[in-house]
Amino acid sequence: MELFKLKRDIPFMSYGRITTTISLVTFLFSVYFLAVKGLNFGVDFTGGTVMEVSYPHAADLGKIRKAMERLGLSEVSVQNFGTSHDVLIRLPVKPGTTSAQLSEEVLATLEQEDPSVKMHRVEFVGPQVGQELYENGAMALLLVSIGIVLYLAMRFEWKFGVAAILANLHDVVIILGFFAFFQWEFNLTVLAAVLAVLGYSVNESVVVFDRVRENFRKMRKASVTEVIDNAITRTMSRTIITHALTQTMVCSILFFGGEVLHNFALALTIGILFGIYSSVLVACPIVLWLGVSREDLVKVERKQEAATLP
Repeated sequence: MELFKLKRDIPFMSYGRITTTISLVTFLFSVYFLAVKGLNFGVDFTGGTVMEVSYPHAADLGKIRKAMERLGLSEVSVQNFGTSHDVLIRLPVKPGTTSAQLSEEVLATLEQEDPSVKMHRVEFVGPQVGQELYENGAMALLLVSIGIVLYLAMRFEWKFGVAAILANLHDVVIILGFFAFFQWEFNLTVLAAVLAVLGYSVNESVVVFDRVRENFRKMRKASVTEVIDNAITRTMSRTIITHALTQTMVCSILFFGGEVLHNFALALTIGILFGIYSSVLVACPIVLWLGVSREDLVKVERKQEAATLP
């Protein structure tokens, strides 16, 4: 299925220096904000208390936040959970106060505002558990990155693996840079979105790289630049359809999914937008600069054919 079919190839690689320079500047800004501001980790990582309360009517989140401020809890997170009647309250660790004492204080304050409030669940996440989640999340990112490199190196050639992982890590760092700059809360759902973006971006890279490999067999007299330009141009229609439909679904979560899924959808939105850009205008120029050639892929295919012979 194609929305359109271009008769002439777009010279994407002629803009390679410009696009990679833009990416490098964006990447450096993201690293700067991560180093200076850091991520605003949620209770999942820092530890704290999670409370779930409900009201017989739609909850007034603004009034609940003001009640928390009177208790000296300025960094509390208050959001609807499921319906407008249910509220999820995330409380940071309060020195000198246990989780049980803190939850009782919060409930007593809420009951003063509205006696009809009911508490359904209280959970405490210790700082040690939060640290383990942080370390496990970082390990998950590392293992996913290594797996992507190995997969692409075996399927294509090591230069494609290096280019794809640099482009994908570029997406991840930029997502983290946005969260550091705006100080949006970074929790486990956002980490799940970051891992999803890694898989999503590598899928786009594989589609383009497959067409590059196919073009090397068909366009024997064409230069490497022409081969890559043709591969990107011929997959543009598919790219637009795929990303437009995916972004439509993510935007529905972003605008109608509630506050619990808001940052998750926000991370996916940033990742999808930059994933389109990096898979085409970052990964391909890197492959070109690494000196990929027809002989590289032919050599890999010959090795695979030799391995299958009896």
